[in-house]
Amino acid sequence: MEEQEYTVVEHLTELRKRLIIISSVFIVTLLIGFIFAPDILQFIKSQKVAQNVDWNVFGYTDGISIYVKCALLVSICLTLPVAMHQLWLFTKPGLTKKEASSAAKFVPLAFLLFIIGVSFSYFILFPLMLNFLDNINHSIGATETYGMKQYFTLMFNLLIPVGIVFELPVVILFLTKLGIVTPNRLRKMRKVSYFILIVIGVMISPPDFVSDFLIIIPLLLLFEISIIVSEKTYKKQLQNIEVSE
Repeated sequence: MEEQEYTVVEHLTELRKRLIIISSVFIVTLLIGFIFAPDILQFIKSQKVAQNVDWNVFGYTDGISIYVKCALLVSICLTLPVAMHQLWLFTKPGLTKKEASSAAKFVPLAFLLFIIGVSFSYFILFPLMLNFLDNINHSIGATETYGMKQYFTLMFNLLIPVGIVFELPVVILFLTKLGIVTPNRLRKMRKVSYFILIVIGVMISPPDFVSDFLIIIPLLLLFEISIIVSEKTYKKQLQNIEVSE
C-alpha cells in the first residue's frame, strides 16, 4: 500500500516537473514574442491583404492588446512542440521501447500539422474573409474605418482554431494506439463525422460558399487520411499480437 502511494506521489512529482518546464518555456517565449512583436506586426502589415487597411486605434489599451495577442501567438507556436515532447517524456516510462519510439513521432507530426493549419488559414482563408466582409460593407454603403484590435482579433480567431483542427490525423492515430477507435468504427461514423466537420468548417470559415468549400474539403480529406493512418496502425497492432502469441 505504501509502495502504491509512493508511486502515485512520484507520478505527481514528475507531472509537476513537466508542467513547470512547459510554463517556463511559455513565459520565456512570451517575452520573446513581445520583443519581436513590432517586426512581426510590420511583416503582417506589409502583406498584400493589409496594405490598403489603415490601422487605427480607438482606445489607449488597443496597442498593448495587439502586442499581447502577437506575443501569445508566437508563444503558442514555440511552446507547442516543447509541450508535446514533455507529454511524451511523462508517458514514456509506462511504455515499451517500441511504443515509446512510435509515440515520439507524434511530436514533430503534430507540430507540422499545426503550422500547416495556421499557414493555410493566414495565407488563404484570412484574405478571403477580409475580401468578403469588405464587399459586404461596400454593398451597404458603409464607411470603413478599421481598428488594429478588430483586425488582429479577427485574424487570431481564425488562425488558432484552424491550426488545432488540422491536428485531427494525429489525434485519430493516438486514439487508435490506445485502442479507443478502430478503422471500422471510423468508417461507420463517416456520415456523422462529415456532418460534424462541415459544421466546424462553417463555424470557423468566412460566411461565404467559396471559403466554406476551401476549409471543409481539407477537413474531409484529413478525416479520410486519418482512416488510412488508423487502418495501417491497427494492422500493425494485430500483427504484433499474433507474433507475441
